[in-house]
Amino acid sequence: MSSLLPLIGTRFTSGVVAVIMGCALNYFGDRLLGVKIELFRGILNFNSLWIIDMLVLPFFVGVLVAVIFGLGGKWLCYFPPLIVKSISYLDSIYLSGIPEDASLMPFGMWALLVTVVMTSAAFGGVMGEIMVKGTYGRSPRDLLYKQRSDNRESDI
Repeated sequence: MSSLLPLIGTRFTSGVVAVIMGCALNYFGDRLLGVKIELFRGILNFNSLWIIDMLVLPFFVGVLVAVIFGLGGKWLCYFPPLIVKSISYLDSIYLSGIPEDASLMPFGMWALLVTVVMTSAAFGGVMGEIMVKGTYGRSPRDLLYKQRSDNRESDI
């Protein structure tokens, strides 16, 4: 049991590092693009920078999280966009305020947009796992259980 604890600790640490790095990339990407999806300024709000912030940036966040975390990163890549967008929404409500030329997007519409962002990050997470693993799908059974089968043959 004690030999399992260091493995869990390193896995947990790499997960925390992956989420923090994903949050940092997402936050600084949002600030670099100058887009806040929770603020609505009319139809002119939906421009190319907004599309990059909604689809391309989260994709690369998902790839980063999956590459840092390794296999299983496709499940972890949902969290950085959710964390960053939630903090940004709360920041607009309570801290920085809403500019005069904008209005706060209704929570339901904002949640729909955050779901789209998280889905884009999930696609990036799958691509990151493909890059880590080198192939997509299951490993052949003879390669996966080779050590176990060698041990059984030595007992015979």
